[in-house]
Amino acid sequence: MTEMKPVIEQMALKHQRWSRLFVATIRLPDGQTVQRDVEDHGQAVAVLPFDPRRRTALLVRQFRAPPFYAAGEPEMLELPAGRLDEDDPSAGARRETLEEIGLRLGTLEPVMMAWTMPALSTERVHLFLAPYHVDDRVAKGGGLADEHENIAVTELPLAELAAIADRGALTELKLFALVQTLRLRRPELFKAC
Repeated sequence: MTEMKPVIEQMALKHQRWSRLFVATIRLPDGQTVQRDVEDHGQAVAVLPFDPRRRTALLVRQFRAPPFYAAGEPEMLELPAGRLDEDDPSAGARRETLEEIGLRLGTLEPVMMAWTMPALSTERVHLFLAPYHVDDRVAKGGGLADEHENIAVTELPLAELAAIADRGALTELKLFALVQTLRLRRPELFKAC
């Protein structure tokens, strides 16, 4: 006897701009029909660039409308990240890091591919750690002017990032995951200089 699987009967497009919003009509294995909202904008990449000699990380600060709407937060501390336009996630990670913080990456250490919000979004993000040297900073960064990103490049000591995480104040989940991963893999980098 074969176990039945859910079946998507219809995907009704409700909105399309940067992402597409659908209402999915799904027949469940027990025969019931339900509707679920689906936000679709494809895959993404995110990178934690860290300087192992100086024990610092390069991050971004920028305005995000949803946290501002929901909690009044005027900016977020985040990783260089963005939508994946390429077939190769490492190429996308390199492009986003160069655009946002002006850093040319050498080695990329893949960490994982994760669903960011599986109850609503199709987004899967490829997470990377990336060591760099101060000489790898080849441009100002700040994001693309035509996208009005207004990104502020921020360099923080890794020990300070760990302290922020320990206080529960590192609110961007991808950043938290990569900081904790780096702490597990390279704990010596988080000791105060």
